This record gives sequence, C-alpha cells and structure tokens, in this order.
Amino acid sequence: MENTGPVSGSLTNADLAPVALDKRTWSRWDVAALWVGMAVCIPTYTMASSLIGNGMTWWQALLTVLLGNLIVLVPMTLNAHPGTAYGIPFPVLLRASFGIRGANIAALLRGVVACGWFGIQTWFGGAALHATLAIIFGFDASGGTPIPALGISASQLTFFLIFWAMNVFFIWKGMESIKWLEVLSAPFLLAVGGLLMIWAVTQAGGFARIFEASSPTKVVTWGGFGAGLTAMVGFWSTLSLNIPDFSRYAKSQRDQLIGQAVALPTTMTFYSFVGIVVTGATVVIFGEAIWDPVQVVGKIGNKWLSALALIVLAVATLSTNIAANVVSPANDFSNLAPSRISFRAGGMITALIGILIMPWKLVADPSGYIFTWLIGYGALLGPIAGIMIADYHVYRNQILNVEQLYHPDGIYRFTHGFSLAGLAAFFLAVLPNLPGFLAQTGIIASIHPWLGAIYQQAWFFGFALSFILYLGFRRISPAPV
Repeated sequence: MENTGPVSGSLTNADLAPVALDKRTWSRWDVAALWVGMAVCIPTYTMASSLIGNGMTWWQALLTVLLGNLIVLVPMTLNAHPGTAYGIPFPVLLRASFGIRGANIAALLRGVVACGWFGIQTWFGGAALHATLAIIFGFDASGGTPIPALGISASQLTFFLIFWAMNVFFIWKGMESIKWLEVLSAPFLLAVGGLLMIWAVTQAGGFARIFEASSPTKVVTWGGFGAGLTAMVGFWSTLSLNIPDFSRYAKSQRDQLIGQAVALPTTMTFYSFVGIVVTGATVVIFGEAIWDPVQVVGKIGNKWLSALALIVLAVATLSTNIAANVVSPANDFSNLAPSRISFRAGGMITALIGILIMPWKLVADPSGYIFTWLIGYGALLGPIAGIMIADYHVYRNQILNVEQLYHPDGIYRFTHGFSLAGLAAFFLAVLPNLPGFLAQTGIIASIHPWLGAIYQQAWFFGFALSFILYLGFRRISPAPV
C-alpha cells in the first residue's frame, strides 16, 4: 500500500518527511553497492578471526558468519518494507509501535549504539592513515608516549581526528553524497580484498598451510557456537532496525529485497574469508597471528603497495562508517526535536559522541569486542526488532496512516505519546539478558548457568520474547489501525 499524502503537525522536518515517489531512485544495484560498501570493512575482516581465536575451526567460523547474515537478512528485509512502501525513516516508523514520544526511547538506543560504531570505525580509519604515512616516510606508527588520560599517543589522536573530519565532510553533504560514495567505492573494495588474499596464499605456500595454521587451540562448545552466532546477528542488528532510512529511497520492494539478498550475506562471507586466510597466513609468514589488517599491510614489504592497500582500507572504513553509523543516529537525534535538529545537526552530535566514548578501548580486546560489545547491544536491539515486525507485519498487516504518524494528537499518540504495550514488551524482553550482561562486564561475580545461556543467545531470545509479548499486549489493549 502506498501512502504519500500530506503530513501535518510539529513532528517533522525536511529530513524526516516521507520521500516523494519521484525521489525514490535507488535501484537494486544501488542497494547492493550500499551493502558492499558497508560490509567491506575492518571489523568484518576481523570477525571470523576473532571466532577462531575463541575455539572455532576456519570453516566453523565462516559458516557462523554466513548463517548469522542469512538470519539477519530476514528482519532486514521485513523492516525495509515500510520504508519502501511509505518513504518514511526508522524513527518515524517506530511511532506506530512505541508512540510519537516513546519512539525516541527506541531510536536513541539505536542511535547510541551507532555512535559507538562510528567511533570504532573512525579509530580504524585513522589508524590506516597513520600507518600509510608511517610506511611512506619511515617513522614508527606505534611509537609515541601515550597521553595519560587517553591511553593513545598524540600522533594516533591526530590521525583519528583527521579521519573524523573526513567523515564530517560527508555528513555535511548529505544522503546523495553517501549514495555515490558507496557506488564508486564498492568494486575497488572487493578488488583489494581479493588481492590481499592472493598475496597471503602466495607468501604462505597455499591454502593447506594456512588452514593448518588456523587450527584452534581450544574446542568450541555449542554454547560458544550460539554466542558466536548471536554476535554475528548482532553485528548488523543495528541496520536491521534502521534499514528504512535507506529503503525509503528504493524504487520498489523488489529492488530493496534483491539488492540486500544478493550483497549482504555474500560480501560478509567473502570478506570474512579474506580475514581468515590472511590471518592464518600471518602465522606461517611472520610466526604470529596478526588479526589487524592495518598491521598486516604494514608488513607486506613493498612501500607503495602497502600504502595503496592502506588507503583502500581507509576508503572502506569511510564508506561503512558514513552509511552504517551516521545516517541512523542523525535521523534519531533529529526525531527528538525535528524543528531544531536537522540531519546535519544530528550527524554532528553523532560525530562528537564518537570521540567522547574513546573507541580504542572498546576494541582493545577481541573477546570483549564479541561477548560484551556485539552481544550486549544485541540484547537491546533484538527486542526492538521483534516489536517492529510484530506491529507492522502481523498486527497492522502492513498498513500505516502516514499523516497520523506526523500528527501530535493522532492515533499514534497512545498514552500521552507513549505506547505502553510497546514499552512493556521491550523492557520485559531485555530483563532476562541483564544478569548475563552484568556478569560479562564484571559488575556481578556470578549468575545461574541458565541465565548465562540466555545471554549467549541474547538477540534471538529478546526478539522472540518481545514479538510474543507485544502481540499479547495488543490483544489485551488494541490500538487504532
């Protein structure tokens, strides 16, 4: 169903308003390029290597990545549907299930996670620039006395801020510049991944030696497999929520569906495989597992080839960061006060928070990166996805009144702007995962084993529980349709 009628009220601005039909120009190839640009990044490269470090074989790690991305493709395409059907962004869609004010709670949770990712990607991109100049001019990129309050050197901080400024440029230019950044960078990013893998195989003496070097030092349990799968789903659980921010520009449902299905699982699996091969090769070539591709490229031996590869890694990080970690929080913060906060202003808020969180501390430990960061925010975002899909696809049968979504006293006002059904389902679905998170972060010493098991499958558990609870609450307290 299309609904492109006028909107009313004070809950909109030029960035949050529905996209007009003649502005929906993204084809399936544009959508696919978006996913190639987002998926080819340093965290994707390190993902499977981190799983191997936690006990998986190379093929188990690769299978986990593939399964996780096939699973997350389901909520991704389901939540993309209303964006394409009605031209509305993620925070506006949330108003149907959480209320015109309650939507801000869910949107801010998604936005804060994106700020964390923005900082992480900016740190990786700055490190790539830093290493590039170190190779060209011959200085030690790892040197320098750490600044006491920060834990990184002045030169590391400088290049972090330089890459941060590059991101701010695209924030200022807006959505169309982001589209072209993804389209132009996608083929080059895939090519450099392939070349890096060819170098690794050649230098290490073949795949057999690499896979032998990638053999785990410990045995993964079914619980460990579940935790790894949850982390893989959690990796894109952010985009599975705010995918309407992009699908609102798609020409048709067929374009958004095919574009995502073709590019997301294949690119993630391919680039994770590149990470597996290159990390395994470093054991053969250098005698140690180096899971950071910036360090690997720095050891290639050819100054200009290394510099070129690092520049491409920086471009890969930039394309991922802008699309995956700026668009959503920019819209989410704008939704707080549409008349005062534009997309640009929301993007700048994101960029500033990305500095303040000190992202280098989030990724210092690969184990903490998976079990605390990825699973932790998956416990928050899984329930939101369950509520969104239950509301739009089951309860409302894909029918929304767009004008009412922007009306302060319309049918989506619920109780003083808050949907009690949506909020109750969310908090009750998050609650069982809280003990596991507190134990993982060391806030509490120990928990019952079954609570730990629930946390290892946090996204799945939260999604299913919120889905069931929301529909149950809607039977008790029906909402206007």
